[in-house]
Amino acid sequence: MRRRDSDSEIARRAEKRTKRFEQLIYCLQIFFIFFAISLAVYLFFIQVIDVGKYRIRARKQRINRSFVMRGDIYDRTGLKLATDKVYSDVYAHPEIYDSSPEELAKTLAPILKIPKDTLLQKLKQPGPVITIKKDIDKNTAKAIAKLHLREISMGKKNTREYPQGTLAAHVLGFYNFDADIANGVEYTAKEKLEHVENPVRYQRTRDGKIIYDFSTDAVATTMNPKGQDITLTIDAAIQHICEKELEKMITEKEALRGTVIVMNPKNGEILAYAVYPTYDPNNYRNATPLQIKNWTLTDVFPPGSTFKTITVASAMDAGKITENTEVLDTGKMTIGKWEIKNYDYSVHPYPGMISLEYLFEHSSNIGSINIAKTMSPKEFYDYLKKFGFGQRTGIDLPGESVGLLPNWPRWDQGIQATMAYGYGTSVTAMQMISAVSALANDGVRVTPHVIKYSPEEEAIRVQRTQVVSPETAHTITKLLAAAVNNGKSSIKMDKYNVAAKTGTSNKPKENGAGYTHFNYTSTIGYLPASDPQVLIYVMVDSARVGAIWGNTVAGPVFHEVASQVARIMNLKPDKAEVKPEKKTN
Repeated sequence: MRRRDSDSEIARRAEKRTKRFEQLIYCLQIFFIFFAISLAVYLFFIQVIDVGKYRIRARKQRINRSFVMRGDIYDRTGLKLATDKVYSDVYAHPEIYDSSPEELAKTLAPILKIPKDTLLQKLKQPGPVITIKKDIDKNTAKAIAKLHLREISMGKKNTREYPQGTLAAHVLGFYNFDADIANGVEYTAKEKLEHVENPVRYQRTRDGKIIYDFSTDAVATTMNPKGQDITLTIDAAIQHICEKELEKMITEKEALRGTVIVMNPKNGEILAYAVYPTYDPNNYRNATPLQIKNWTLTDVFPPGSTFKTITVASAMDAGKITENTEVLDTGKMTIGKWEIKNYDYSVHPYPGMISLEYLFEHSSNIGSINIAKTMSPKEFYDYLKKFGFGQRTGIDLPGESVGLLPNWPRWDQGIQATMAYGYGTSVTAMQMISAVSALANDGVRVTPHVIKYSPEEEAIRVQRTQVVSPETAHTITKLLAAAVNNGKSSIKMDKYNVAAKTGTSNKPKENGAGYTHFNYTSTIGYLPASDPQVLIYVMVDSARVGAIWGNTVAGPVFHEVASQVARIMNLKPDKAEVKPEKKTN
């Protein structure tokens, strides 16, 4: 009895499994039937109802813009600084050979200047596409095109060339077509350099051949449309002088690096922008990161005594001092645990009450500190922000730093004191020339720029900020010019009054703790002082040979550049010529 119950139980279980399997098969059949119907409906819509939509999509996938050449870059006088050169790569397509490899080799070898046997080996290689030769010139490409060989195709490509070599390398930058990597103006003006009015578009097959239909402009596909040209504010002649004088001084002093920037303070146009070390943008791949880097925009440093012009101008515009104010100069003072001295303390240990003219001429640290004390931290800070410190200048070059300017609530007596003579903050070279440009332009700071803009573009890109009053700017200019004329500075000129200030600052260690035994030496100034037309900033980092001061390193470069720029720009002298007295018998 138990055996029968057991057999019947097994049979029932087997019957249940069979039913479940049949149900599963039935569900799968229903699913696949539904899937087939859905697929059929979907294909019907694609191939019948929405055929136009998908044709357009397929067409877009095959559409290519015609080959585009970048626009040229010129200096302000029309000298070409950057241009495109077109090269072609030659390919063979074995699948559509109309001629034998031997015949092709015999025809192409003399044109491509490749040995016939070498070319024949290439033409016999397996594969759908064979690269025959890269970077052939325009004349060679034309010679091959005239053969009308269906099995031979050519692909055009651009190579960016810089006819003037290293000239203005850090302004121009470089451009890599393969990786679409750029620097300098090549980066910031990329959109304009590549912009083509009414670009021609056409379809290509997967292997790159043009698909011709009734709408294809056969002539347009053979042309090379070009982007818009760019004109810079740079004057190649002035740029050459700056680069030559800078390199000469750096070599003589065995310095690490340096810069000379020449600006029109009235409109913010950069007339020259020399950066050392430099490189050749034609061979930028061989340049080191240190050579390519435009450190004048990225790296910050204590400006030193050139910053005293900013301190005095701020206090004067705030109504704390006047042109005739005298300030106490004790030669040295102690703030906290730090003793601060004038650089010439051993010669002038206690100058006493000094004029502002004396302050600039003798570069008084103590006098500058006492003037800074007339302002509250917030007042001083607000002026520094108006001068553009702690923010980008807006120059049309990539990679600009904001500098280092601590917010005024964090200031203590030490920060405000060192700020007065250029140590409480760290600036970029571009920030410094931008700030001083306000003193040369009736108190108005204009956005520095290296690209020439149309009036409409300039209204958008070039900003004007009233930093101090025209009266303050004129007074500071007069004091600076008098200080230069009274002294024996290397920046003094025979025909022009120069409003300028030299500076020397200790170079901080890379970790920020303390200073190295190297210095930053600088000179900044403008001329003619009676009507400033040109502003020049020279900075040399880590000179090692001889007397290392702003007046002995940067000063001579400033003087030579100023003399040459005045000649090129035909600046009108504003110093009365001193005629020698006639001898009487």
